[in-house]
Amino acid sequence: MQNTVKRLIIVAVGGQGNLLASRVLGEAALSTGLPVRMSEIHGMAQRGGVVESAIVFGDAASPIIADGEADVLVGFEPLETLRALNKCSPATVVITNTAPLPPFTVAIGRGDYPDIRRMEDLLRAKTARFIGFDGLKLAKTAGNVMSLNMVLLGALVQTDVLALPADAVKQAIRTTTKPAFLETNLKAFDAGFGAAEDIQ
Repeated sequence: MQNTVKRLIIVAVGGQGNLLASRVLGEAALSTGLPVRMSEIHGMAQRGGVVESAIVFGDAASPIIADGEADVLVGFEPLETLRALNKCSPATVVITNTAPLPPFTVAIGRGDYPDIRRMEDLLRAKTARFIGFDGLKLAKTAGNVMSLNMVLLGALVQTDVLALPADAVKQAIRTTTKPAFLETNLKAFDAGFGAAEDIQ
């Protein structure tokens, strides 16, 4: 059993599959004998509000991750990734989908969406490693835009920050995914794994 504590923050907007991704990671960790604790913060998830999961792997007393404590940040939406930067330190690994899902206020002309390149530069400057790619494109290629969560799980596992074996995560995907989506989700996981491998 691994005793090193690793802290993961996942941020998304409602409907992007953050909670399923958290469940997959939790099941994969438990299957390998790694203790895991989770906490979730739900905004107006049904309306595209922020959903944040904090997952602590290893022997830790609390699932709470304070500012600057995250070992890895996974963002399903680039602006939400940037908003969670306070959880990071100069040692944090950041993995994010770079395809924006602008909030309602932008759609109705009441707000502006920040420049993606500038957000990437800021995240890259403040953390140890930045892995950003168009996860939505990979999810579509895998067969379902809703498999973005699996794309990002693949990228996360490839970095080996959590030391979770890919086989354990894939098995957890098999046990948590509806049969109709299983093949697509496994393809999406492999696509994300490959994308992270290509970004060194």
